[in-house]
Amino acid sequence: MKPTVSIVIPFYNCSYVDQAIRSALNQSYSNVEVVVIDDGSTKEVERLTPFLNQINYFRKENGGTASAVNEGIKRASGDYIAWLSSDDYFDHLKIEKQLDYMLRRRAKASFHNYDVINQTNEVLLPCIGKRFTNAEEIYHTFLTINPVNGCSIMVHKDVFRDIGYFSTEFKFTQDFEMWNRMLINGYVIYYLDEVLLKYRSHPESGTSKHSDKLKKEVSIIKQHYHHKILHYLSENGAALKSIRF
Repeated sequence: MKPTVSIVIPFYNCSYVDQAIRSALNQSYSNVEVVVIDDGSTKEVERLTPFLNQINYFRKENGGTASAVNEGIKRASGDYIAWLSSDDYFDHLKIEKQLDYMLRRRAKASFHNYDVINQTNEVLLPCIGKRFTNAEEIYHTFLTINPVNGCSIMVHKDVFRDIGYFSTEFKFTQDFEMWNRMLINGYVIYYLDEVLLKYRSHPESGTSKHSDKLKKEVSIIKQHYHHKILHYLSENGAALKSIRF
């Protein structure tokens, strides 16, 4: 039987959420569960109405993205978790291609490239993510930047059982902290060189509205993980270099 993939969509007052849900429901891969976590929204909730009989919908008090994603993971029944922000959307082949890649490589986690789009879904920047040829390159890149778009990720649920959930301490960079934590615990994040996500740039996004707070959080995470990534590289560099994508 094909594994179930749970697509977790955290939602808070977002006018694009119907597009996100539609892209999750329209996947070519059939064994998909869509889990929408309403993080205490006060508007745009009516956009969910047409989909309520096709999704698993849960509402909670407002607690931020990390708390909403964590709730989704805990509610999910799937073997694999994909995270989709409510203002982005997936290519219809996303789950099928990424899961097939992970099963072939026996990977516990993977990510892929993406396009940046505007408010009307026009592509502003195609295939904007950094590209990789081996796992060592990914570890080195994490010493300076976060190369992984959170909505391009797919992770086996066992990873969260092992190392825990997203940290609610970080309001804007919970994903960066999680990827660092995964890497130092030996979970290589494999790279699939395909564009399977449309990432929306708009004035209301957290990245746009809270850049100063985001930078402060990134600095804290780097201070905590920099030497741990370096140590892991010194111990495992050759093995990581042999893992080619």
